[in-house]
Amino acid sequence: MPKPKKRGSNHQRGAGGQPRNVQPFSDEDASIETMSHCSGFSDPASFTEDGPEVDEEATQEDLEYKLKGFIDLTLDKSAKTRQAALESLKSAFSSKILYEFIMERRMTLTDSIERCIKKGKSDEQCAAAGLACLLCVQMGSGIESEEIFKTLGPVLKKIVCDGTASIQARQACATCLGICCFIVTDDITELYSTMECLENIFMKAYQRDRDTNGVSSTHNSVLHVSALLAWTLLLTICPMNEVKKKIEMHLHKLPSLLSCDDLNMRIAAGETLALLFELARETDADFFYEDMDLLTEKLRALATDGNKHRAKVDKRKQRSVFRDVLRAVEERDFPTEMVKFGPERMYIDCWVKKQTYETFKEILGSGMQYHLQSNDFLRNVFELGPPVMLDAATLKTMKISRFERHLYNSAAFKARTKARSKCRDKRADVGEFF
Repeated sequence: MPKPKKRGSNHQRGAGGQPRNVQPFSDEDASIETMSHCSGFSDPASFTEDGPEVDEEATQEDLEYKLKGFIDLTLDKSAKTRQAALESLKSAFSSKILYEFIMERRMTLTDSIERCIKKGKSDEQCAAAGLACLLCVQMGSGIESEEIFKTLGPVLKKIVCDGTASIQARQACATCLGICCFIVTDDITELYSTMECLENIFMKAYQRDRDTNGVSSTHNSVLHVSALLAWTLLLTICPMNEVKKKIEMHLHKLPSLLSCDDLNMRIAAGETLALLFELARETDADFFYEDMDLLTEKLRALATDGNKHRAKVDKRKQRSVFRDVLRAVEERDFPTEMVKFGPERMYIDCWVKKQTYETFKEILGSGMQYHLQSNDFLRNVFELGPPVMLDAATLKTMKISRFERHLYNSAAFKARTKARSKCRDKRADVGEFF
């Protein structure tokens, strides 16, 4: 009797002979392709001394073959297969620049995303909205991106305003709507329309807090937070006369959200307040807020919150954020942060820049540093200038040998051990007095 064939011996194929089960995009693919695409931008520490030569052309062809397979699978009958394909494309788009590849297939990708958002369930809609963000980040601000937004914008707005859609899908679409509008919109009318759509969502949090004396929160908080943050991002690119109108409309209402039970809502409201004060003082150096004493009292209470019914991690995060917010509102101060990427450094020295950086970091994840090095759009947003091109000789001089790295790490470890030993000795001496 002949032995039955093993099920795993052949790949299952769908209509047209297209492989149904494609291996997901991996971190190995990302690292190899990142080096091959942008060796001039890469961090010198990422280069090994005696690494094997990589056939860049073959690697590129293999990558494009995989991506084409994922794009085809976004039209598969199986929702699980479509979602997996969307997630794999998201991973690829966040970890490298694929402008030319996407340019040739932008309409196909746009149609697939539109179909998944319209007809998919919650998880698929979230994945499609995330991919739409990355698609616009890849394309940057231009005519092609405007065409993408003209197609997807109405669909996103419809989901955001649809009370029957899942909260997660509405949340993802609200974030996507704000980011895509920020990237592509030159039309001031479209900008105001998008902001109004987002306003209609998060302003419901004002009413909820007023009806319940500011102590209740619902499952809609995640949607309100996303809409508020997306709206705040768009406010940073508004003309000054519109900024003044929005400040007058929201500055006296936002403090009510500081009493919300949801930590993320309190933090989003606090950071938005800090940004509004920053913008208000830019437009008017003598800006005066009537309820400053009451507001600073609220902010100080949140910056020193010690309620036992809250988790320690939440309290630590809240206190850290609201210390900075309080300094911004009360002292007009911002704690400067430094971001390192490759041989470059970027300083975040204001709330507008911080809000923008945090938004794109959220969607790009670990690929944020790579995009800061090589994505023209992001470099323009953060005023970094053209990408820094380093030749092989410069990279070689910047590279640290393994032996030198070993010596440095050993010295740092010894110094750390000595410092900690002294602290332990001090604690031991204090203990002897009791």
